[in-house]
Amino acid sequence: MRQSGFDYLSKITAIDYNDHIDVIYLLYNNDAKKDEVVRTTLKAEKLEIDTVIELFKAADWYERELSEMFGIKIKGRNTKKLLLELWNGAEYPLRKSFVWGKDYKRLQ
Repeated sequence: MRQSGFDYLSKITAIDYNDHIDVIYLLYNNDAKKDEVVRTTLKAEKLEIDTVIELFKAADWYERELSEMFGIKIKGRNTKKLLLELWNGAEYPLRKSFVWGKDYKRLQ
């Protein structure tokens, strides 16, 4: 997509379907004034995807969000700084299986 002129990453997000998670990339071609949606499916037993940080610098925060909120491993990255300061790393708040208050222990 980058070679086709899509030079701007608008957003990366994900949708949890319980048995799989779809990762969605919203791309924009500034020259053609055209946008495109790229969607890929990750199986629940293998939630990992390659980083796109070298293609799009804007992917940094979005990939960190995928990691912390959905539990998706981003291959090719090793970010140690968390977006959520009080996150214990055991739950993923944007997963359908997440239940507030059940086993959630806020770090003090």
